[in-house]
Amino acid sequence: MMRRFAGVAASGLALACLLAAAPAGAATPAAKGSPVTGKPPLQVVAAAPKGSLHNPYNGNAAMAEAGHELFMHIGCNGCHGGDGGGGMCPPLINGVWIYGGSDDTLFRLISLGSQKLQAEGYQVQALENVAAPMPSMGPLIKSDGDLWKIITWIRSAYDGPPEHKYK
Repeated sequence: MMRRFAGVAASGLALACLLAAAPAGAATPAAKGSPVTGKPPLQVVAAAPKGSLHNPYNGNAAMAEAGHELFMHIGCNGCHGGDGGGGMCPPLINGVWIYGGSDDTLFRLISLGSQKLQAEGYQVQALENVAAPMPSMGPLIKSDGDLWKIITWIRSAYDGPPEHKYK
């Protein structure tokens, strides 16, 4: 019994030492996503290699709710509708991803806008009724964490083909 207690205590001490060794204020990566840096989205896009951005909040209901509040506050609903079902611009919840549906592509599209995204080599992959190009929302969104919350809400509201929900 004492040996088992000593082993548990030693394991706990080792874990505490590892946690204490992490630098204060360091961004910690989520289990399956990119670290949230707190930097503006345009800075994150400029520094991240293409294809390297992954949503750390996928499937997190609390982050999705916060994302919907940001979606409404920033004005995304003016073009895409309050529920993401479309308006003068395409719906976000139907399974048609014009430039592709990966986390990286969505983060860059929202940050840069469609014209800059195309200038960076992204190609149209699907057609949808579009009244205007997607503007760059990067300057309006405070941080990468806020943009990931918006993307989390979009994915939570999505009702298209299941194989496209989390790419």
